[in-house]
Amino acid sequence: MSEDPATHHVLVVDDDPGLLRAIAITLRTHGWKVSTATSGEAGIDVVATGAPDVVLLDLGLPDLSGFDVIRAVRAWSAVPIVVLSARHLGDDKVDALDAGADDYVTKPFAMPELMARLRAAVRRSAGAARDGTAVVEAGDLHIDLARRRLLRRGAEVRLSPTEWALLEILVAQRGRVVEREHLLREVWGPTATRDTHYLRVYLAQLRRKLEDDPAAPRHLITSPGIGYRFEE
Repeated sequence: MSEDPATHHVLVVDDDPGLLRAIAITLRTHGWKVSTATSGEAGIDVVATGAPDVVLLDLGLPDLSGFDVIRAVRAWSAVPIVVLSARHLGDDKVDALDAGADDYVTKPFAMPELMARLRAAVRRSAGAARDGTAVVEAGDLHIDLARRRLLRRGAEVRLSPTEWALLEILVAQRGRVVEREHLLREVWGPTATRDTHYLRVYLAQLRRKLEDDPAAPRHLITSPGIGYRFEE
């Protein structure tokens, strides 16, 4: 990827219209191609359809949290994500980086530093493996990771937020076993790593919704004593 910022496409996701406009104007003045979004859902849609080189993401959005946006994008894309937030707490920074962010910038900030961080994120991503597949077809299942939409034989299947979070993680790592502790930590938080009954309950619910025979699943497979995997 070229070092010339004129070839770089940045998506800025922030619900503050004044700040969004100021950042966009400054970046365009310095040669960046800029897309904007004021909500998490809109930002995820632009990542899926607009193929930005880097995402500048505010954590405090009106619909999804910035953490949810990061996890959703990471289900199919390795696009670098730089978090922009007024939150100075160390836990927020750690949580954002653990969720899949590449860098974290706190407000207020200096534009030269912000642009340098964006350029660095683009450089680090050059040559990185990217699936970029937001839609997964698995038998009679159509899973749209960007829009959080699941169809089975053409009919929409409603999932709870917890069911979707589990499916999203498993589909993102399809074909590989995801350890129980990782699933618990990602969905229920760092203190839930021993609560394996949660997984059994929610995986059973998912199988009833996704599988022809929940007792002999084709897609949501248990690896006894280890975790679960999603098979296409």
